[in-house]
Amino acid sequence: MAAKERVYIPATFGMLVELQETGALSARSGWGFALTPALKEFYTQGDEEEMAYSAFQEAAASSLRLLAIGDEDTFPHRRVVVSVDLPAQQVTPRPELGEAVVALEPAQFGVEALACIHVDIEESEAATAKAIESIDAADLGDEDAELQVGDALDNFMAYYAPHELPFLVELL
Repeated sequence: MAAKERVYIPATFGMLVELQETGALSARSGWGFALTPALKEFYTQGDEEEMAYSAFQEAAASSLRLLAIGDEDTFPHRRVVVSVDLPAQQVTPRPELGEAVVALEPAQFGVEALACIHVDIEESEAATAKAIESIDAADLGDEDAELQVGDALDNFMAYYAPHELPFLVELL
């Protein structure tokens, strides 16, 4: 059996609908986040689970960026991270872009690769909305904006198993 790597894909609710309707999804711009050798080297202590959580958090922050540039009217204020298990040969670390960044080739995957889905809970919507408005300023070093983005990133994201995708799409 070929080796698999867990990759965290920043997403939106619209992307979940696409996955449900077509059975496949493309990672926007062909990028994801994973526990890479560069990320392991970056940390001087901690276990692999903690390091993988760092990659997950980067995907959650990137979901904010997708929401900031998107045109989703149906569900604009919740981050989404789709975790997939992909063949190792499909995942290429790109440490020059960030310790956890990976290029995906091909950038498409099917529901069979789905490991789980994380979505912001309803109580997080206000903080996520503020973060969406502030993400660009935060990237440019505005401390107040960084705090707003940090508040959103600190919020709990609910876990959904792969078989819950149809119910998640229907309920939300």
